[in-house]
Amino acid sequence: MPIRDLENWMWAEACEILDRADRLHRQFFRPTVMNARRLIWEPPVDVYETSYEFNIIIALPGVAPEHLSIMLEDDHLIIDGQRHLPVDNRAHIRRLEIPYGRFERRIELPEGRFEIGTREFVDGCLLISLRKI
Repeated sequence: MPIRDLENWMWAEACEILDRADRLHRQFFRPTVMNARRLIWEPPVDVYETSYEFNIIIALPGVAPEHLSIMLEDDHLIIDGQRHLPVDNRAHIRRLEIPYGRFERRIELPEGRFEIGTREFVDGCLLISLRKI
């Protein structure tokens, strides 16, 4: 294969990888309509289980702790809140990729009883432990 064709192939592959990454990003930060009057977005989460607890990591960079609500409801952990746009209303927005506004994430839990243990912010992520009781 001539070098020129190899360069074109490499660029085409790199562009395809970037397109896939962009689609994946949009999948995780997709807006969701919970009901007809409220448009919200869902932050991505990781969930790890040990024999005595669930550890949940929610990506929430730029969200202040006072703008969050965390609750257990039946078999779901519900995290909701709001990320405010950090610019003044007179600013001309050139690009907006980070989701702002109301968010809610419902994490289905297995059968059992749980209580919220620790909750802390670390590097833009909310870490929650749910103790099995």
